[in-house]
Amino acid sequence: MSALGKVVRAGVGRRRVQTVVMVLTTMLAVTASIMAGGLVVASQAPFDHAFAKQRGAHLTGRFDGGKATSEQVAATAHLPAVTAAAGPFAVVTATPQFGEGGLVMMIGEAPLTIAGRAAAGGPVDAVTLTKGHWVTGPGQIVLTVPEDGPRMGEVGGTLSFPALPGRPSLTIVGYARSVSRTADAWVAPAEIAALTRPGAAPAYEMLYRFAHAGTGAGMARDKNALAAAVPPGALSGTLSYLTTKHAADRETATFVPFIVAFGVLGLAMSVLIIGIVVSGAVSAGTRRIGVLKSLGLTPGQVGRAYVGQALIPASAGTVLGVVLGNIASVPLLAQASDAYGAAPLTVAWWLDLAVPAGVLALVVASALAPALRAARLRTVQALATGRTPQVGRGRLAARAASRLPLSRALTLGLAGPFARPARSATIWAAVAFGAVGVTFAFGLGSSLSAIQDGVNRHNPGQVSVSTFAPPPVDAGSGAGTDAGPPPPPEPVSADTAAVARTIAAQPGTAGSFGTVEQQATFAGIPGAVRVTAYQGDSSWGGLQMVSGHWLDGSRQIVVGRRFLEATGKHVGDSVTLEGDGRSVAVRVVGEALTVDDDGMHVAADTGSFTALGRTLRPDTYEVHLAPGTDRAGYLQDLNTALKPLGVEGRAQDNRISSTIIAMDTMIAMLTVMLVAVAGLGVLNTVVLDTRERVHDLGVMKALGMAPRQTVAMVVTSVAGIGAVAGLIGVPLGMALHGYVIPAMGSAAGTRIPPADLHVYHPLPVLLLALSGLVIAVAGALLPATWSARTPTATSLRTE
Repeated sequence: MSALGKVVRAGVGRRRVQTVVMVLTTMLAVTASIMAGGLVVASQAPFDHAFAKQRGAHLTGRFDGGKATSEQVAATAHLPAVTAAAGPFAVVTATPQFGEGGLVMMIGEAPLTIAGRAAAGGPVDAVTLTKGHWVTGPGQIVLTVPEDGPRMGEVGGTLSFPALPGRPSLTIVGYARSVSRTADAWVAPAEIAALTRPGAAPAYEMLYRFAHAGTGAGMARDKNALAAAVPPGALSGTLSYLTTKHAADRETATFVPFIVAFGVLGLAMSVLIIGIVVSGAVSAGTRRIGVLKSLGLTPGQVGRAYVGQALIPASAGTVLGVVLGNIASVPLLAQASDAYGAAPLTVAWWLDLAVPAGVLALVVASALAPALRAARLRTVQALATGRTPQVGRGRLAARAASRLPLSRALTLGLAGPFARPARSATIWAAVAFGAVGVTFAFGLGSSLSAIQDGVNRHNPGQVSVSTFAPPPVDAGSGAGTDAGPPPPPEPVSADTAAVARTIAAQPGTAGSFGTVEQQATFAGIPGAVRVTAYQGDSSWGGLQMVSGHWLDGSRQIVVGRRFLEATGKHVGDSVTLEGDGRSVAVRVVGEALTVDDDGMHVAADTGSFTALGRTLRPDTYEVHLAPGTDRAGYLQDLNTALKPLGVEGRAQDNRISSTIIAMDTMIAMLTVMLVAVAGLGVLNTVVLDTRERVHDLGVMKALGMAPRQTVAMVVTSVAGIGAVAGLIGVPLGMALHGYVIPAMGSAAGTRIPPADLHVYHPLPVLLLALSGLVIAVAGALLPATWSARTPTATSLRTE
């Protein structure tokens, strides 16, 4: 082995504490970088990646089974523009009721689109299973992972179809995700017959990929070619992937601002801490460099030796960091994939190469510069380092601190940071980044919780009553006629006035109002807009307002941001509501927090439609209970009173969006990562500092400094830095929150209400300001304890 190799090996073996510190530093830095980088990369076009991985359908075609045979539908796969196709799959639509103790889907909610599909794979739309297994026979069903809200039931649970003859029941065997959103559930092809009404023909679904599908015009041409290839009217509907992509990209865009913010913080802290630890470790060996120079090593050899001493532990830490980073990214990316509605995400392969390469390059740069700087010193000057007292820096601060009415150990600690201002600045930066992360995470979590409460106001009642009674089970089950199969049974509408009176008369009712969905046309907006019309006093259950006020009279509307942008109007302006050859001017009285219908959803009073000749009757009543009312008992009494009307109420609990759950989980994990990196940065720097000052500490102990005084001095040396970093980091974190939350809202198509932005109240801010102090003290306690326990004689003998 060469002399240089012996120097490298001896240096690594001799400085065990610094070696361990460097391994831990690079390991955590690489772990944090891979987690942060993996999230940032996963946020770039996740729909496109999932679409390519699943070979998603450019166009999903629905064909009327009464107007085209399966053979005619299958023949469309051979059209010139089609490059791949799957199907035809028989498709039915049915409304299920979940098993005992589970959620019951009520009349009026969206039913399930169920496709008969033998396998999850295929040339188009290779469905990804997320839980359980694919259907293997009759009596089984696989459900799609819901885009929002809880799962419909656990694997192994059952759901039945009470509106179908025989009340068929199916077992949930799995959950899957289709990036093309081709169906809500899948069963074995033979199961479709049991879910189809007698005399009715199931529809057929075909999935296509085209040679040129990048534009709406190209998709329109392909759709027209399909329609021309089957009997007239057989193509009953289509879904373009461009529509699905738009919705998916909008959902993804809400995540990008805060993920990028956390990612940049994590990467910046990793770079900062690696730089200070490696350069500090090399600087601490200045006297050793003098010894090597006296033995004949050139400055270049000294530089290579110390780079090698830094690279060996850094390489070990990098390997461990890559492994831990990929493991820690699994739950994080799983949450991201649920939020994005994409296929399971993994860390990009090139990150596992780029991050280690970048970290090791940073280690080389951080070690080489101070090593060469020390190697260029005169040999005598380098040998004297550590044996002669430092002069100049920190003297003024030490004299000022000595005048404070504090113990000598504390004043020495307070003056310590001024002796090495560059190192103190890096500690300050690391702790400040941690304080920024904690403050940002607190504000982000608080705002998201408030936004979720605002979104839940679309269904504000503790009890909900549908005014539609389910049809008889045997309704519509007769044979079809020559004109086609019998029509599906229609729900029966109850007397809405009687329902309202019954609810109002029920003891425990504090308030109620009715709602009904309508399609309406507004001047200047192409196409119809969905309107929720309110009847009764809805002041207690109105949407959360961004500006203006909630409905309090006739001919008023409350809209979302994108409606205002589309019409060029502002709160207080009037727009024209049109229909059936009539029109009426309605006034925009408020802007609300809403992302429904791409931000175009409108809330109005039912009286606004009277001028159009429409008499609206609510299909749902939202009921607010008086304080102290037992909801279960109230429901039992209410349903007894409603039974003669053929309707019933149900308990309604606000659901937490799966998107919010995913965001909260990622926020918690990323915050823990940032705090851990900041704390380790403090620990590493304090270890270096105490190792450099071990001889001085031995002198202090010999002069009577007690172990607890040693701990107090070391901790105080970073406590002041942490306190200042917290005071500066908190406003920076608040500013970051003030930028990111509106950006997330803008991506989602809404503005954020001021109440959801102003979440930093005096007491939380005071506690957050202490976060820097807590991070600094926690990081310094361990090396402070080591210093206090080191025997005085050992400290005095140590270089």
